[in-house]
Amino acid sequence: MKAIVYRDNGGPDVLRLVDRDLPVPGPGEVRVRVAVSGINPTDWQARSGPAHTKQFSEVTPHLDGAGVIDAVGAGVERSRVGQRVWLFMAAAGRPTGTAAEFTVVPAERAVPLPDEAGFDVGAALGVPALTAHRALTVAEDGPRRLRPGALDGAVVLAAGGAGAVGHAVIQLARWAGATVISTVSGPEKARLATAAGAHHVVNYREGDPAAEIRRIAPDGVDIVAEVALGANIALDLAVLRARGTIATYANDGGKPVELDVRHNMVLNTRLQFLVLYTAGPQARAAAAEDIAGAVRDGALPVGEEHGLPLTRFPLHRTADAHRAVESGTVGKVLVDITS
Repeated sequence: MKAIVYRDNGGPDVLRLVDRDLPVPGPGEVRVRVAVSGINPTDWQARSGPAHTKQFSEVTPHLDGAGVIDAVGAGVERSRVGQRVWLFMAAAGRPTGTAAEFTVVPAERAVPLPDEAGFDVGAALGVPALTAHRALTVAEDGPRRLRPGALDGAVVLAAGGAGAVGHAVIQLARWAGATVISTVSGPEKARLATAAGAHHVVNYREGDPAAEIRRIAPDGVDIVAEVALGANIALDLAVLRARGTIATYANDGGKPVELDVRHNMVLNTRLQFLVLYTAGPQARAAAAEDIAGAVRDGALPVGEEHGLPLTRFPLHRTADAHRAVESGTVGKVLVDITS
């Protein structure tokens, strides 16, 4: 099979296209013929180092993807052979991600993908959708699981709604019944957030965004899904209701986070940091199950018309795909593996 590998941390040029033997699934594992591989910032960060120590002598990158199970290991039902699936955390703690024609993953990380959902949808789930689910299910007064009606009456603020996680927050929150507000930096991203399903879009670079959000939600926001905590903390606290939650999954821009302790005490703010690796298997399994339900309902479409533009590369140009993600390409970057 063809696979992309790197043996040393560094820039995109460390990625190489090589021939490798087909992997054999072990007990509790499945082998997937990958159709589409999805790239996240985590993937290029793991490749680049030095904060991400390389655990294996050779690594095939990418956590997310979609394809068809073609072999199973001991303990996995043989009826899964031929099943269309979406993959998450394929390369987490393992040397073989989805940037290859075939990959092996634990069976629970290969989630059935309905026939009506394309492989593009499947490859765009993974990290963004699981992160969005986690952000929407950590509020003190909120649900731990998502389904239609679970967030009825809640107001969700999706910071950076044109990003992959922000896009998933909008779609999942709307599917679950929330009123969704998204903050964006300009008209083009406003168009994408609206296409994703946001009820209201606020340009945080114009006018008084806090006043505009308060006009929409006079009682305040229940949950903020935050991508740039240092830059946005003042705005978040200005619109958060008492006992509201700020769930932060990134600090884009790297601005230091300064907290007004008294203000947060008075609000009883819940400040929830989150990352999938340490969220725990139960939280990840619940998220995968709920996301699968949203996919079955057609609630997580992708493509520019749905607010998530797709940029595609063939397998041999995976290095260029990494460069695109690193440069901040809007939407989702995909690598086509097989037809």
